[in-house]
Amino acid sequence: MSAPLYQLKAELFKNLGHPVRIRVLELLSEREHAVSELLPHAAVEAAYLSQQLAVLRRANLVVTRKEGSVVYYSLASPQVAELLKVARALLTGMLAEKAELLADLRAATPETNSPRRAPS
Repeated sequence: MSAPLYQLKAELFKNLGHPVRIRVLELLSEREHAVSELLPHAAVEAAYLSQQLAVLRRANLVVTRKEGSVVYYSLASPQVAELLKVARALLTGMLAEKAELLADLRAATPETNSPRRAPS
């Protein structure tokens, strides 16, 4: 029997749940990249980037193409880029709400710079 859809979704998000993997997917949303092109943007050691790329490959989120000794990575589906765009829109909305709440709190807070009276 196959896993329920919610478990498969959880596994997908688990595979997305790492900053380096997200950064790589963002870069690959623009175009395919060789590993050597990804390294400066990922800001991690080559071996660590390789591990993260292997996770993305096993999750079928990226595909590879070899040209000579150079391995190029690209998104397995344009829907991965769409998912990242939706995540960005969600985060933008959440942060905008928090910024508005923070502004409201600051506006409602009495001046902290005014001198305090000593208790009598």
